[in-house]
Amino acid sequence: MNLTPVTIPKVIKTMFPNFIWNINAEEKALYLTFDDGPTPIITDWVLDCLKDYNAEATFFCIGKNVELYPQIYNRILEEKHAIGNHTFNHLKGWKTKTSEYIEDVNKATNQINSNLFRPPYGRIKSKQSKLLIDDGFKIVMWSVLSLDWDKNVSKNQCFNNVIEKSESGSIIVFHDSEKASKNIKYVLPKALDYFTKKGYVFKRIPE
Repeated sequence: MNLTPVTIPKVIKTMFPNFIWNINAEEKALYLTFDDGPTPIITDWVLDCLKDYNAEATFFCIGKNVELYPQIYNRILEEKHAIGNHTFNHLKGWKTKTSEYIEDVNKATNQINSNLFRPPYGRIKSKQSKLLIDDGFKIVMWSVLSLDWDKNVSKNQCFNNVIEKSESGSIIVFHDSEKASKNIKYVLPKALDYFTKKGYVFKRIPE
């Protein structure tokens, strides 16, 4: 049974007011984000899908993957999507010494020129976040988790997570990774079509 909440309780957002949980949107806009890439085949498929709907998005990239697959990363940039730092080695902040964590984030900046940062697993110590914010990073969390990576979440449940919980200004998390490929290949085109028909646009997170 999955205990990860699809949406973040308000009390958590209140505890971390310096994190970005959603975007104040004056229009019907959604903010799609993709974590853990770039990944061969999967990221290219996502980009093709976004192009079909003229959708902008934000990709939180792992530094070592950018180093391995620079052509895919460059395609993200060329197609005018935003990028964000997701550490170099996908570190879990709660289990990593602060000095090592900051060093890993800084290492990722050699490949990823962005002031947007999302902590892997959403887990980061207060000291780590303070140092990153003091260094000019915007820490971007989320409004809605699709749970696309969870093998126990069906394709239909993943789709319902997105369409039932999203509203204008929501930051939605997907993953352009092998682990999430089964769900995302079903959910992403359906979600893009569903929200487009309801008059939404898909925008990149402001840097």
